[in-house]
Amino acid sequence: MASQRKKKLALNTVSSLIYQAAAIVCSFVIPRCILVFYGSSVNGLISSINQFLQIITFLELGIGVVVQSSLYKPLYEKKYDTISKIWVSANKFFRRIALILFFYVVFLVFGFPLIVDTEFDFWYTATLIIAISISTFAQYYFGIVNQLLLTADQRGYISFSIQIAVYAANIAACVGLIYAGASIQIVKLTTSVLFLIRPVLLYLYVRKHYRIDHKIKYDEEPIKQKWNGVAQHITSVVIDGTDTIVLSVLSTMENVSIYSVYHLVIYGVKTLFMSMINGVQALLGEIVAKGDKEEIRKFFSRIEWLLHTLVVFVFGCTGMLVLPFVRIYTDSVNDVNYIVPLFAYLITVAHGFHCLRLPYHIMIKAFGEYKNTQNNYIIAAVINIVVSVVTVMFWGLVGVAIGTLVAMGFQTIWMAWYNAKHLIQISMKSFFKQLFVDALTVAIAVTASSFLELAKVNYFWWAVLAVEIAVIWLVIVTVINLIFYKERTLDLLNGAKSSLKKLHKAG
Repeated sequence: MASQRKKKLALNTVSSLIYQAAAIVCSFVIPRCILVFYGSSVNGLISSINQFLQIITFLELGIGVVVQSSLYKPLYEKKYDTISKIWVSANKFFRRIALILFFYVVFLVFGFPLIVDTEFDFWYTATLIIAISISTFAQYYFGIVNQLLLTADQRGYISFSIQIAVYAANIAACVGLIYAGASIQIVKLTTSVLFLIRPVLLYLYVRKHYRIDHKIKYDEEPIKQKWNGVAQHITSVVIDGTDTIVLSVLSTMENVSIYSVYHLVIYGVKTLFMSMINGVQALLGEIVAKGDKEEIRKFFSRIEWLLHTLVVFVFGCTGMLVLPFVRIYTDSVNDVNYIVPLFAYLITVAHGFHCLRLPYHIMIKAFGEYKNTQNNYIIAAVINIVVSVVTVMFWGLVGVAIGTLVAMGFQTIWMAWYNAKHLIQISMKSFFKQLFVDALTVAIAVTASSFLELAKVNYFWWAVLAVEIAVIWLVIVTVINLIFYKERTLDLLNGAKSSLKKLHKAG
């Protein structure tokens, strides 16, 4: 049983990382082509439309995470009647979301030009909105419930593998169309059509491998705490969407374009972290279902330290490398100045805090503690909106970064407190010690690597700079953790050494 768990965790983690890498490549290559061939205004318009379409996820109301949490126990106990009831209930809900999305797209076609001031005519914007919206509709109509089922059953690697292939096809098709001179509407329509493949294949896989009774009846709602994930979901939508929407309404499409370039870098790094916990969350859900508190406490302690250490290393390097990368990425784009240092550093720290909260966030989801944590999520959402709206008027891009940073800082500390007091009953001293180690590491590593500069404006020299910075940060992170967390660091190093030996023998 334990070996099966490890195998699934490894499959989910590796496939998730490859999937996120493919997503990042796609998100870098295609926007770069759009910037060069269509300009910053079109890139900003696409980013704005995408974000307005993402508002529809607001209506999901957090049901997705509650559905996944509800599936852990019946999957562990192999109660297919319960699984079927949850599947049917969730499917009904998401089909209603798809219907609402249809009417929302109609509203957006006519309302977007009234909300956002753009240089494009009605038909240009309308056809672009329709082309982009198709894949979102397909996801809610018949894709999302099957994805949640596979993730809860520690088979997320199935979904990830399909999406990796779709991303590869999307890059090839879109780049070919752009270089052939196709309109941006045709390019985006091609993406939507390709993205329809994933929900179809997921449906076929679940139909073959799970005994889901699609016609099952139920008297009592099978998804417990169905509406208690609302606050958590609202916060997620607000954190991910506020910045672009605030800039769209209160600033310019050029600023939206600048934000989108930095966001694709930082968000790419963040999603890699999110992908790392996909398998961890499902595994933790199974451990919680067993009810072994000591095992939960030990598991969480290791995950908390590991994620904090990785966040400091990865986001520290990202903060040092993001400006040089953007300089290269936008080198031939001359209509807007994309080099905004203060914004780059603040948005990196803000999303770094978003990842620091992950160990506490997954504990709350694994325990199903949605109702008792609602206020925290609501307050964080309000902080982000209010601070962003006020500060964007004075500092533009920097203002929205400040809003995100303040909200994430507050939420990280609150979640750590709730987890310590109510879920695993440990002292907050360990959390504050971890924050001290994080801050000390960043201060020393920034000082040690700040003298390094980009030799020439190209990707080769950026890669050289990245290696130099990574080595410096890795050494400093390792040394400091050997001082403060010697046993855990040595265990990690020994584990890495053993894995390398096994790979060498296998080779």
